[in-house]
Amino acid sequence: MNIDAVIPWVDGADPAHRQRLEAHLASRGGGRPPAARPTRFHDAGELDWCVASILRFAPWFRRIHVVTDRQEPALVARLRGTPAAARVRVVDHREIFAGHEHCLPTFNSRTISAVLWRIPDLAEHYVCFNDDFMILRPIEPAAFFRDDRVVLRGAWHAQAGASALAGLRRLFKRARGDAVGRAGNREAQELSARLAGFGRRYFRLPHVPYPYRRATLQAFFAAHPDLLGRQLAHALRSPEQFLAESLAAHLEIAAGHAAFDDDLRVVQLKPGEQREWRLRAKLRAADRDARIAFACVQSLDQASAALQAEIAAWLDRRIGRVAQVLAGG
Repeated sequence: MNIDAVIPWVDGADPAHRQRLEAHLASRGGGRPPAARPTRFHDAGELDWCVASILRFAPWFRRIHVVTDRQEPALVARLRGTPAAARVRVVDHREIFAGHEHCLPTFNSRTISAVLWRIPDLAEHYVCFNDDFMILRPIEPAAFFRDDRVVLRGAWHAQAGASALAGLRRLFKRARGDAVGRAGNREAQELSARLAGFGRRYFRLPHVPYPYRRATLQAFFAAHPDLLGRQLAHALRSPEQFLAESLAAHLEIAAGHAAFDDDLRVVQLKPGEQREWRLRAKLRAADRDARIAFACVQSLDQASAALQAEIAAWLDRRIGRVAQVLAGG
């Protein structure tokens, strides 16, 4: 089975990208919404650890597609002339938005993830990594796919938004012209489940690499092109949007193409929300617990300089950088 890795990436410090974002915000009017906070586009070098972790701990991936908006990560330039160069490919937004170019530029990960299946020459089976996802120990393809079934991690929850009262609240907000709700992860996962036919509960996914079968979303959007068009129309995150990874997971569950396995866990580091003592405790726990196979480091830029250095040193020890992996270190 050929399996590809897909990594959406952005460098918010790029003047051209910043200019496109500011132009979009000016066209919207009003202040800067939470979905356009600089931390969402900040590049703290996470891509190096992400790619290094794939090369070191999952070398069976056929190819790594780095999806960008008219940018090239410095890492890709450094790979030229190395054995890994042929395995890492930069994919521009214009390739995956072909036929929907009027939706560009976009600054919305939910919009982008909905069309990752359109990457040219993408393997039927692929795993999507955020650029702040890393693998922490050797894993096999069965961590993501088993007998053509996707392996899902998470748990079933009742849908808070499925109640009659929640429906009335949404209708009332629409009548007043208010936003339907916050563009939260839980709400988006609930919406994704409903689109796949799950009305009362949803399978909540943690922040881990997500397995996909390309044909699943391709067939769904062929049957629902208007839904894809509405998803792509949002240049910034919106409460009207689903999560592609959650939609795909629920479609696989409904079709009987999902396996459930929580043996491999994730350590989620959120410097913008978690106190330093808690972050350090999480690092120690990840070192002790062999079941923790993934790390998610959200908004590393929001940590103090000292803590950023501490987390970077931990990632260097657990994973290393791409140059070190290629050198056999």
